Amino acid sequence: MKKLHHQFLHFAAVGLAGTGIQYVTLWFGVEHLGLAAAVASSVGYVLGCFANYALNYKYTFKSGKSHAEAASKYFTIVGVGWCLNAALMTLFVHTLGWQYFVAQIITTGIGLIWNFGGSRFWAFREHRHES
Repeated sequence: MKKLHHQFLHFAAVGLAGTGIQYVTLWFGVEHLGLAAAVASSVGYVLGCFANYALNYKYTFKSGKSHAEAASKYFTIVGVGWCLNAALMTLFVHTLGWQYFVAQIITTGIGLIWNFGGSRFWAFREHRHES
């Protein structure tokens, strides 16, 4: 259980890079480009995912998998997360009228749990060989 706890903390710390990219893109897109919050957030999500993949591969999970296998699984997980992000931002901001940064904070928390679970238990999970 200790390893899971430490991995989650590393994953969250690494996620700050991608989250920062997403939040700056969200703010800039809404405030300066006039984009809908869900659109700006979705663009930022994609940009942040690339930084997070590299850091999680090397630092969080210390993966020995090929990039072809790990990246295809990781980007499948974050693809679902991207859909979740877009749907929640649409619901919270455009349907319920929440302030976009409040909505993004809640959406980020939900996405963090989804992305960590998928990354740990599928994308970067090492195969165990029977001896």
